[in-house]
Amino acid sequence: MLRRLQFIALRFLIVFFVISIVWVLVLKFLPVWVTPYMLSRKIEAFRDDEDTEIHHDWEPYENISKEVALAVVASEDQNFPKHWGFDFDQIYNAVTEKRKRARGASTISQQVAKNVFLWHGRSFVRKGLEAYFTVLIELIWDKERILEVYLNVAEMGKMTFGVEAASLRYYKKPAKSLTRYESARIAAVLPNPVRFSIKNPSAYVNKRTSQIVRQMRYLGGRKYIEGL
Repeated sequence: MLRRLQFIALRFLIVFFVISIVWVLVLKFLPVWVTPYMLSRKIEAFRDDEDTEIHHDWEPYENISKEVALAVVASEDQNFPKHWGFDFDQIYNAVTEKRKRARGASTISQQVAKNVFLWHGRSFVRKGLEAYFTVLIELIWDKERILEVYLNVAEMGKMTFGVEAASLRYYKKPAKSLTRYESARIAAVLPNPVRFSIKNPSAYVNKRTSQIVRQMRYLGGRKYIEGL
């Protein structure tokens, strides 16, 4: 009986590895039109008797302003061009800092792994799978593809996924026309796009926007993300 269970477990793992690798390979080339997180947000909205419409419009990287690409890197993951999926310095700082509320240390790669392939939540199983998919996309995709997917699937407003949808909805123009300040404001709401607003920014969002603009200049502008 034990040997049979071991055989079933081994077979399951092999099937999982094959499917996951094929899945990541396919999404290296195809647009990501829907993610598990989008579906979960839709279910939440339905359960709360709110508007369930999802605003999402995929755009390739070349059609997105590099100002907003730089803004999310400056805001979310400044070591993105250099690391291999995990920023161990930030992880160490998050673990050792004495704060009432734990500070996140997820890289853009980790956020893509979580948003595209997994569900949101706190468990060792999900974190383990997140690490696995992070390694896979770092091995199979290049940095530009990871950033492209992030810019297209991250929630940037309530039920608004991706920079093109956010730009059209809140700035009435395509993402390729975003200015540096507009891009920084989009990045400023990313920690909590349901609570924070691009259209009606709070004092915190305005302050955070200015900080991100300064960080974009500090990194050297758009040349920081050239040749990803």
